[in-house]
Amino acid sequence: MSNPDELLRIEGIRKTFPGVVALDSVDFDVRRGEVHVLLGENGAGKSTLIKMLSGAYTPDAGRILAGGEEVRIHGAQDSERLGIATIYQEFNLVPDLTVAENIFLGRQPRRHGMIDRKRMEAEAAVLLKRVGVHVSPRARVRELGIARLQMVEIAKALSLHARVLIMDEPTAVLTSEEVEKLFSIVRTLREDGVGIVFITHHLEEIAAIGDRVTVIRDGKSVGQVPAGTPEDELVRLMVGRSIEQQYPRERAEAGDALLKVEGLTRDGVFHDVSFEVRAGEVVGIAGLVGAGRTEVVRAVFGADPYDKGAVKVGGTSLRGHDVGAAMTAGIGLIPEDRKGQGLVLDASVEENLGLVTMRATSRAGLVDLKGQREAAARIAGQLGVRMAGLGQHVRTLSGGNQQKVVIGKWLLADTKVLILDEPTRGIDVGAKVEIYQLINELTAQGAAVLMISSDLPEVLGMSDRVLVMAQGRIAGELAADEATQDAVMALAVSIPTTEVEATRGH
Repeated sequence: MSNPDELLRIEGIRKTFPGVVALDSVDFDVRRGEVHVLLGENGAGKSTLIKMLSGAYTPDAGRILAGGEEVRIHGAQDSERLGIATIYQEFNLVPDLTVAENIFLGRQPRRHGMIDRKRMEAEAAVLLKRVGVHVSPRARVRELGIARLQMVEIAKALSLHARVLIMDEPTAVLTSEEVEKLFSIVRTLREDGVGIVFITHHLEEIAAIGDRVTVIRDGKSVGQVPAGTPEDELVRLMVGRSIEQQYPRERAEAGDALLKVEGLTRDGVFHDVSFEVRAGEVVGIAGLVGAGRTEVVRAVFGADPYDKGAVKVGGTSLRGHDVGAAMTAGIGLIPEDRKGQGLVLDASVEENLGLVTMRATSRAGLVDLKGQREAAARIAGQLGVRMAGLGQHVRTLSGGNQQKVVIGKWLLADTKVLILDEPTRGIDVGAKVEIYQLINELTAQGAAVLMISSDLPEVLGMSDRVLVMAQGRIAGELAADEATQDAVMALAVSIPTTEVEATRGH
């Protein structure tokens, strides 16, 4: 007998792609007025599952039931008709249209055959008020920040009278204040009887917002537990093993300085930035959003210009704003936006791994394809990239495996200084530990690592020294044994000494 509160159920779902079993006998359900967390590593099958519920994929086997009745979902319209709305990480909004036009896109209210703009904007205003966002229905979507875009997506889902709301990594790019506001809206929706499927990599959010948790591993549902289950048990279910140490940094004696940055300045962006990174060490850069961290490392890599100062590798000064010179000297950069800047998404794993070394291994203008393939196979195996084969498009890999490919291309280039900008953003806990192990292997081989991360425990756990930036300057440096969250934050919100002196002079 079916549960009267059950809105949606999937039973024995199976989905295969060429060479890959994405889902295998997965069971899952969502009930009225609950937040059901879907948890799993990147590549576990979560995205495939929600794409079936949204109509993008059709299952090979198994069945989907809505209100106890078996249904077929062959497209987005079927999904909407059943009251299922999905908010993806990459928002499905049209930047040049207004908020109201986006909320009712394709379903605009009409009067005498014409779009009833007044009614549309009035109904949009009611929905926006319901999700607690102060924005005009006439505002252009391109003018909104990430948090408000998300609220517009939720308002759009409510306009569909959604009974089931699927939220894919909704907090990935929100501040803690914005996360709390989102949670408040989720709780209101839960009280209104909406069933919410919530996907997150942030384990601490589960107890705060969830009711039940279903864990998917390697395409199978491996357990259903209460949201209050201890984090170490959730990790064990996700990765199939316990992770005793979250940040397995293996510290050793540092060698000579491989990278020296002296007085680097870009007017209005960063000022008089000096530091060094030695062979065998990880130096972390912490700071608040807007402190200038990414801008500094892009200048070090030659991607952006600077006005004064010097960047030296092994004692030799590099020409500024010259990526080729930086790469030749042995500097590699893994950018914050791996999809937009670190990968060619429609190219294969093999082609992406060979991006940096292609020119160096060419002879008389001809690429050594056999050599490139052998090197790509070796590095993919060493990094444990989960893929159907070297020919698989990088776009189809999970986030953690995409990041391994980005790191792999620099390993093939025998990089001396590797700059990591947000290396584990959007990556699950199991893949994070694998990335940390790679960092350990690099430093054990004598490389120097410069790491930016907004995840403060990550910076503290993996760094041998921590540089803290504030307002475009280095506010201070902390050794590993004195770097605490309080000490870092005190520096991050400080006015650097030079600015204090400048203020006193006026």
